[in-house]
Amino acid sequence: MPATIRVTALRLRRRFAAAVALPLLFGTLASCGYGSQAPKETRVEAKGEKLSADRVRLGYFPNLTHGTALVGDQEGLFQKELGGTRLETSFFNAGPSAIEALNADSIDIGFIGPSPTINGYVKSKGGNLRIIGGAASGGVKLVVNPEKIKTLDDLKGKKIATPQLGNTQDVAFLHWIATKGWKVDSQSGKGDVSVVRTDNKVTPNAYQTGAIDGAWVPEPTASKLVSDGAKVLLDESELWPGKKFVITNIVVSQKFLKQHPDVVEALLRGVVKTNDWISANPDKAKASANTKLKTITGKPLGPKVIDAAWPSIQFVNDPLAATLQAQADHAVQAGLLEKPDLSGIYDLGPLNKVLEAEGKPAVSDAGLGVK
Repeated sequence: MPATIRVTALRLRRRFAAAVALPLLFGTLASCGYGSQAPKETRVEAKGEKLSADRVRLGYFPNLTHGTALVGDQEGLFQKELGGTRLETSFFNAGPSAIEALNADSIDIGFIGPSPTINGYVKSKGGNLRIIGGAASGGVKLVVNPEKIKTLDDLKGKKIATPQLGNTQDVAFLHWIATKGWKVDSQSGKGDVSVVRTDNKVTPNAYQTGAIDGAWVPEPTASKLVSDGAKVLLDESELWPGKKFVITNIVVSQKFLKQHPDVVEALLRGVVKTNDWISANPDKAKASANTKLKTITGKPLGPKVIDAAWPSIQFVNDPLAATLQAQADHAVQAGLLEKPDLSGIYDLGPLNKVLEAEGKPAVSDAGLGVK
Protein backbone atom coordinates (compact mmCIF):
# COMPACT_ATOMS: atom_id res chain seq x y z
CA MET A 1 0.00 0.00 0.00
CA PRO A 2 1.24 3.58 -0.53
CA ALA A 3 3.04 6.05 1.69
CA THR A 4 2.29 7.72 4.99
CA ILE A 5 -0.57 9.74 6.40
CA ARG A 6 0.95 12.49 8.46
CA VAL A 7 -1.23 14.05 11.18
CA THR A 8 0.42 15.74 14.08
CA ALA A 9 3.79 17.02 12.96
CA LEU A 10 3.67 19.76 10.34
CA ARG A 11 7.37 19.59 9.73
CA LEU A 12 7.11 16.99 6.97
CA ARG A 13 4.54 19.05 5.09
CA ARG A 14 6.90 21.98 5.04
CA ARG A 15 9.75 19.75 3.90
CA PHE A 16 8.15 18.73 0.65
CA ALA A 17 6.79 21.03 -2.05
CA ALA A 18 3.03 21.35 -2.03
CA ALA A 19 2.82 20.01 -5.56
CA VAL A 20 4.23 16.70 -4.36
CA ALA A 21 2.91 16.47 -0.81
CA LEU A 22 -0.77 17.17 -1.40
CA PRO A 23 -1.35 14.52 -4.06
CA LEU A 24 0.53 12.05 -1.88
CA LEU A 25 -1.55 12.89 1.16
CA PHE A 26 -4.94 12.74 -0.52
CA GLY A 27 -4.02 9.64 -2.51
CA THR A 28 -3.08 7.84 0.67
CA LEU A 29 -6.25 8.85 2.46
CA ALA A 30 -8.35 7.58 -0.40
CA SER A 31 -6.61 4.22 -0.33
CA CYS A 32 -6.66 3.58 3.39
CA GLY A 33 -9.25 0.83 3.24
CA TYR A 34 -11.36 1.89 6.22
CA GLY A 35 -12.49 5.23 4.80
CA SER A 36 -11.24 8.22 2.88
CA GLN A 37 -12.16 11.07 5.20
CA ALA A 38 -9.21 13.14 6.44
CA PRO A 39 -8.25 12.36 10.04
CA LYS A 40 -8.62 14.87 12.81
CA GLU A 41 -5.54 15.85 14.74
CA THR A 42 -5.59 14.50 18.26
CA ARG A 43 -3.06 15.02 20.98
CA VAL A 44 -2.98 14.29 24.69
CA GLU A 45 -1.36 17.22 26.44
CA ALA A 46 2.20 16.62 27.57
CA LYS A 47 2.36 17.20 31.32
CA GLY A 48 5.04 16.84 33.93
CA GLU A 49 8.79 16.65 33.74
CA LYS A 50 10.27 16.52 30.27
CA LEU A 51 12.67 13.70 29.48
CA SER A 52 15.84 14.06 27.41
CA ALA A 53 13.90 14.82 24.20
CA ASP A 54 11.29 17.50 23.53
CA ARG A 55 9.26 14.99 21.52
CA VAL A 56 9.16 11.41 20.27
CA ARG A 57 7.72 10.65 16.84
CA LEU A 58 5.80 7.37 16.75
CA GLY A 59 4.54 5.62 13.63
CA TYR A 60 1.96 2.84 13.40
CA PHE A 61 -0.72 1.42 11.12
CA PRO A 62 -4.49 1.91 11.36
CA ASN A 63 -5.18 -1.80 11.69
CA LEU A 64 -5.99 -4.13 14.55
CA THR A 65 -2.64 -5.90 14.67
CA HIS A 66 -1.34 -2.52 15.88
CA GLY A 67 -3.98 -2.48 18.60
CA THR A 68 -1.47 -1.69 21.35
CA ALA A 69 -0.56 1.53 19.57
CA LEU A 70 -4.19 2.40 18.83
CA VAL A 71 -5.26 1.95 22.44
CA GLY A 72 -2.13 3.40 24.07
CA ASP A 73 -2.45 6.51 21.92
CA GLN A 74 -6.22 6.85 22.29
CA GLU A 75 -6.23 6.39 26.07
CA GLY A 76 -3.22 8.64 26.66
CA LEU A 77 -1.29 5.79 28.28
CA PHE A 78 1.82 6.46 26.20
CA GLN A 79 1.78 10.19 26.84
CA LYS A 80 1.28 9.67 30.58
CA GLU A 81 4.57 7.78 30.79
CA LEU A 82 6.36 10.32 28.60
CA GLY A 83 5.41 13.18 30.92
CA GLY A 84 6.50 16.50 29.45
CA THR A 85 8.01 14.90 26.33
CA ARG A 86 5.47 15.35 23.55
CA LEU A 87 4.17 12.32 21.62
CA GLU A 88 3.68 12.92 17.89
CA THR A 89 2.07 10.23 15.76
CA SER A 90 2.15 9.31 12.08
CA PHE A 91 0.06 6.64 10.41
CA PHE A 92 1.25 4.26 7.70
CA ASN A 93 -0.35 1.79 5.34
CA ALA A 94 2.67 -0.45 4.68
CA GLY A 95 5.85 -1.52 6.40
CA PRO A 96 8.26 -0.37 3.68
CA SER A 97 7.04 3.22 3.96
CA ALA A 98 7.43 3.10 7.73
CA ILE A 99 11.00 1.83 7.37
CA GLU A 100 11.69 4.63 4.86
CA ALA A 101 10.41 7.16 7.38
CA LEU A 102 12.65 5.70 10.08
CA ASN A 103 15.64 5.85 7.75
CA ALA A 104 14.78 9.43 6.75
CA ASP A 105 14.60 10.54 10.40
CA SER A 106 10.90 11.28 10.03
CA ILE A 107 9.91 8.97 12.89
CA ASP A 108 11.87 7.71 15.88
CA ILE A 109 9.92 4.59 16.86
CA GLY A 110 7.51 2.44 14.88
CA PHE A 111 5.16 -0.51 15.15
CA ILE A 112 6.15 -2.59 12.10
CA GLY A 113 5.69 -6.14 10.85
CA PRO A 114 8.42 -8.79 10.74
CA SER A 115 9.25 -8.87 7.01
CA PRO A 116 9.83 -5.11 6.53
CA THR A 117 11.75 -5.08 9.81
CA ILE A 118 14.05 -7.83 8.56
CA ASN A 119 14.44 -6.19 5.15
CA GLY A 120 15.20 -2.81 6.70
CA TYR A 121 17.82 -4.28 8.98
CA VAL A 122 19.49 -6.31 6.26
CA LYS A 123 19.53 -3.54 3.65
CA SER A 124 21.16 -1.13 6.11
CA LYS A 125 23.68 -3.84 7.07
CA GLY A 126 22.43 -3.65 10.64
CA GLY A 127 22.89 0.08 10.92
CA ASN A 128 19.45 1.66 11.09
CA LEU A 129 17.14 -0.02 13.62
CA ARG A 130 16.75 -2.24 16.64
CA ILE A 131 13.73 -4.26 17.70
CA ILE A 132 12.97 -3.20 21.26
CA GLY A 133 9.78 -5.13 21.92
CA GLY A 134 6.85 -7.12 20.65
CA ALA A 135 3.30 -5.90 20.26
CA ALA A 136 1.08 -8.57 18.73
CA SER A 137 0.81 -12.22 17.81
CA GLY A 138 -1.69 -13.85 15.48
CA GLY A 139 -4.53 -12.15 13.67
CA VAL A 140 -3.79 -13.73 10.27
CA LYS A 141 -6.18 -16.11 8.51
CA LEU A 142 -6.74 -17.95 5.26
CA VAL A 143 -10.31 -17.18 4.22
CA VAL A 144 -11.92 -18.67 1.12
CA ASN A 145 -15.05 -18.87 -0.99
CA PRO A 146 -16.81 -21.89 0.56
CA GLU A 147 -18.56 -22.71 -2.72
CA LYS A 148 -15.21 -23.19 -4.49
CA ILE A 149 -12.92 -24.34 -1.68
CA LYS A 150 -13.97 -26.79 1.02
CA THR A 151 -10.62 -28.27 2.08
CA LEU A 152 -7.00 -27.11 2.07
CA ASP A 153 -6.29 -29.46 -0.85
CA ASP A 154 -8.88 -27.55 -2.90
CA LEU A 155 -6.56 -24.52 -3.00
CA LYS A 156 -4.61 -26.08 -5.84
CA GLY A 157 -5.48 -24.27 -9.05
CA LYS A 158 -7.23 -21.41 -7.21
CA LYS A 159 -6.46 -17.67 -6.97
CA ILE A 160 -5.50 -16.60 -3.46
CA ALA A 161 -4.63 -13.02 -2.50
CA THR A 162 -1.84 -11.80 -0.25
CA PRO A 163 -1.30 -8.11 0.59
CA GLN A 164 2.04 -7.49 -1.12
CA LEU A 165 4.96 -9.29 -2.75
CA GLY A 166 7.36 -10.28 0.02
CA ASN A 167 5.25 -8.97 2.87
CA THR A 168 4.77 -11.03 6.03
CA GLN A 169 1.59 -12.79 4.87
CA ASP A 170 2.98 -13.38 1.37
CA VAL A 171 6.02 -15.13 2.83
CA ALA A 172 3.85 -17.20 5.15
CA PHE A 173 1.58 -18.35 2.33
CA LEU A 174 4.47 -19.20 0.00
CA HIS A 175 6.04 -21.24 2.80
CA TRP A 176 2.77 -23.07 3.45
CA ILE A 177 2.42 -23.85 -0.27
CA ALA A 178 5.92 -25.32 -0.25
CA THR A 179 5.03 -27.59 2.69
CA LYS A 180 2.25 -29.03 0.51
CA GLY A 181 4.79 -29.92 -2.17
CA TRP A 182 3.25 -27.47 -4.62
CA LYS A 183 5.31 -25.16 -6.82
CA VAL A 184 4.82 -21.41 -7.23
CA ASP A 185 7.18 -18.84 -8.74
CA SER A 186 7.68 -16.43 -5.86
CA GLN A 187 8.07 -13.35 -8.07
CA SER A 188 5.17 -13.84 -10.48
CA GLY A 189 2.92 -15.78 -8.13
CA LYS A 190 2.16 -18.28 -10.90
CA GLY A 191 2.11 -22.00 -10.29
CA ASP A 192 0.02 -24.72 -8.68
CA VAL A 193 -1.72 -21.92 -6.77
CA SER A 194 -2.06 -18.42 -8.21
CA VAL A 195 -0.79 -15.98 -5.58
CA VAL A 196 -2.42 -12.65 -6.39
CA ARG A 197 -0.78 -9.67 -4.67
CA THR A 198 -3.68 -7.37 -3.79
CA ASP A 199 -3.81 -4.34 -1.49
CA ASN A 200 -5.97 -5.05 1.53
CA LYS A 201 -8.15 -2.08 0.67
CA VAL A 202 -9.36 -3.73 -2.55
CA THR A 203 -9.28 -7.38 -1.49
CA PRO A 204 -12.96 -7.44 -0.39
CA ASN A 205 -14.06 -6.08 -3.77
CA ALA A 206 -11.82 -8.56 -5.58
CA TYR A 207 -13.47 -11.34 -3.60
CA GLN A 208 -16.99 -10.08 -4.32
CA THR A 209 -16.31 -9.90 -8.07
CA GLY A 210 -14.75 -13.35 -8.19
CA ALA A 211 -11.30 -12.08 -9.16
CA ILE A 212 -9.90 -14.09 -6.24
CA ASP A 213 -11.10 -17.25 -4.54
CA GLY A 214 -9.71 -16.41 -1.13
CA ALA A 215 -6.97 -14.57 0.73
CA TRP A 216 -4.21 -15.06 3.32
CA VAL A 217 -4.58 -11.76 5.16
CA PRO A 218 -4.35 -10.01 8.53
CA GLU A 219 -7.22 -8.64 10.57
CA PRO A 220 -9.54 -6.91 10.03
CA THR A 221 -9.41 -7.79 6.30
CA ALA A 222 -10.01 -11.46 7.08
CA SER A 223 -13.16 -10.74 9.10
CA LYS A 224 -14.34 -8.25 6.47
CA LEU A 225 -14.20 -11.06 3.91
CA VAL A 226 -16.06 -13.36 6.28
CA SER A 227 -18.78 -10.73 6.61
CA ASP A 228 -19.03 -10.86 2.80
CA GLY A 229 -19.60 -14.62 2.82
CA ALA A 230 -16.10 -16.09 3.00
CA LYS A 231 -15.15 -18.88 5.40
CA VAL A 232 -12.06 -19.19 7.61
CA LEU A 233 -10.21 -22.27 6.39
CA LEU A 234 -7.03 -21.85 8.45
CA ASP A 235 -5.82 -19.60 11.26
CA GLU A 236 -2.05 -19.13 10.84
CA SER A 237 -1.54 -19.46 14.58
CA GLU A 238 -2.33 -23.17 14.18
CA LEU A 239 0.96 -23.55 12.27
CA TRP A 240 3.19 -22.19 15.06
CA PRO A 241 4.42 -23.76 18.32
CA GLY A 242 2.25 -22.58 21.17
CA LYS A 243 0.03 -20.89 18.56
CA LYS A 244 2.18 -17.74 18.83
CA PHE A 245 4.13 -15.88 16.17
CA VAL A 246 5.17 -12.25 15.87
CA ILE A 247 3.00 -10.11 13.63
CA THR A 248 4.02 -6.69 14.98
CA ASN A 249 7.38 -5.50 16.35
CA ILE A 250 8.35 -2.24 18.00
CA VAL A 251 11.46 -0.80 16.37
CA VAL A 252 13.55 2.27 17.10
CA SER A 253 16.23 4.09 15.16
CA GLN A 254 19.62 3.30 16.63
CA LYS A 255 20.43 7.01 16.75
CA PHE A 256 17.36 7.80 18.87
CA LEU A 257 17.97 4.84 21.17
CA LYS A 258 21.53 5.98 21.80
CA GLN A 259 20.62 9.63 22.37
CA HIS A 260 17.36 9.18 24.32
CA PRO A 261 17.27 5.85 26.18
CA ASP A 262 15.03 7.35 28.87
CA VAL A 263 12.38 8.24 26.27
CA VAL A 264 12.53 4.75 24.78
CA GLU A 265 12.14 3.23 28.23
CA ALA A 266 9.19 5.50 29.03
CA LEU A 267 7.37 4.55 25.83
CA LEU A 268 7.97 0.87 26.50
CA ARG A 269 6.57 1.35 29.98
CA GLY A 270 3.48 2.79 28.30
CA VAL A 271 3.32 -0.25 26.00
CA VAL A 272 3.50 -2.71 28.90
CA LYS A 273 0.81 -0.82 30.82
CA THR A 274 -1.35 -0.60 27.70
CA ASN A 275 -1.14 -4.35 27.13
CA ASP A 276 -2.09 -4.90 30.77
CA TRP A 277 -5.07 -2.57 30.33
CA ILE A 278 -6.15 -4.36 27.15
CA SER A 279 -5.99 -7.71 28.96
CA ALA A 280 -8.01 -6.40 31.92
CA ASN A 281 -10.55 -4.49 29.83
CA PRO A 282 -11.05 -6.37 26.53
CA ASP A 283 -14.37 -4.78 25.59
CA LYS A 284 -13.24 -1.26 26.47
CA ALA A 285 -9.98 -1.84 24.63
CA LYS A 286 -11.78 -3.03 21.51
CA ALA A 287 -14.00 0.06 21.59
CA SER A 288 -10.98 2.30 22.19
CA ALA A 289 -9.13 0.84 19.20
CA ASN A 290 -12.18 1.35 17.01
CA THR A 291 -12.55 4.95 18.19
CA LYS A 292 -8.95 5.60 17.18
CA LEU A 293 -9.54 3.97 13.80
CA LYS A 294 -12.46 6.31 13.23
CA THR A 295 -10.30 9.31 14.15
CA ILE A 296 -7.54 8.24 11.78
CA THR A 297 -9.58 7.05 8.83
CA GLY A 298 -12.99 8.67 9.23
CA LYS A 299 -14.77 5.32 9.51
CA PRO A 300 -14.89 2.74 12.31
CA LEU A 301 -15.12 -0.99 11.76
CA GLY A 302 -18.62 -2.46 11.97
CA PRO A 303 -19.49 -4.56 15.02
CA LYS A 304 -19.66 -7.78 13.00
CA VAL A 305 -16.12 -7.28 11.74
CA ILE A 306 -14.35 -6.07 14.87
CA ASP A 307 -16.12 -8.55 17.16
CA ALA A 308 -14.82 -11.41 15.02
CA ALA A 309 -11.33 -9.99 14.49
CA TRP A 310 -10.34 -8.74 17.94
CA PRO A 311 -10.23 -12.09 19.83
CA SER A 312 -7.83 -13.63 17.30
CA ILE A 313 -5.03 -11.17 18.16
CA GLN A 314 -2.84 -11.50 21.26
CA PHE A 315 -1.23 -8.28 22.48
CA VAL A 316 2.15 -9.19 23.92
CA ASN A 317 5.34 -7.65 25.26
CA ASP A 318 7.46 -10.60 24.11
CA PRO A 319 8.82 -10.06 20.57
CA LEU A 320 8.79 -13.85 20.05
CA ALA A 321 12.27 -13.62 18.58
CA ALA A 322 12.54 -17.27 17.58
CA THR A 323 9.57 -16.84 15.25
CA LEU A 324 11.22 -13.83 13.60
CA GLN A 325 14.19 -16.02 12.68
CA ALA A 326 11.78 -18.65 11.36
CA GLN A 327 10.00 -16.08 9.20
CA ALA A 328 13.36 -14.94 7.81
CA ASP A 329 14.18 -18.57 7.01
CA HIS A 330 10.83 -18.93 5.21
CA ALA A 331 11.61 -15.88 3.07
CA VAL A 332 14.97 -17.38 2.15
CA GLN A 333 13.34 -20.69 1.22
CA ALA A 334 10.83 -18.82 -0.95
CA GLY A 335 13.63 -17.11 -2.85
CA LEU A 336 12.63 -13.65 -1.64
CA LEU A 337 15.64 -13.02 0.60
CA GLU A 338 19.27 -14.02 0.73
CA LYS A 339 20.17 -15.67 4.01
CA PRO A 340 20.37 -12.75 6.45
CA ASP A 341 22.58 -12.14 9.44
CA LEU A 342 20.11 -10.97 12.10
CA SER A 343 22.61 -10.85 14.95
CA GLY A 344 22.18 -7.59 16.83
CA ILE A 345 18.68 -6.89 15.52
CA TYR A 346 17.28 -6.91 19.09
CA ASP A 347 18.01 -4.70 22.05
CA LEU A 348 15.64 -5.87 24.76
CA GLY A 349 17.56 -4.28 27.64
CA PRO A 350 15.13 -1.35 28.05
CA LEU A 351 12.07 -3.62 27.85
CA ASN A 352 13.43 -6.13 30.35
CA LYS A 353 14.22 -3.28 32.72
CA VAL A 354 10.59 -2.16 32.50
CA LEU A 355 9.31 -5.73 32.92
CA GLU A 356 11.48 -6.28 36.00
CA ALA A 357 10.12 -3.10 37.58
CA GLU A 358 6.58 -4.36 36.90
CA GLY A 359 7.34 -7.76 38.44
CA LYS A 360 7.12 -9.55 35.10
CA PRO A 361 9.52 -12.12 33.62
CA ALA A 362 12.20 -11.09 31.16
CA VAL A 363 11.83 -11.88 27.46
CA SER A 364 14.41 -13.51 25.19
CA ASP A 365 16.14 -12.26 22.06
CA ALA A 366 16.79 -15.88 20.94
CA GLY A 367 20.51 -15.12 20.61
CA LEU A 368 19.91 -12.23 18.20
CA GLY A 369 20.57 -9.40 20.65
CA VAL A 370 23.26 -6.72 20.67
CA LYS A 371 26.52 -7.85 22.19
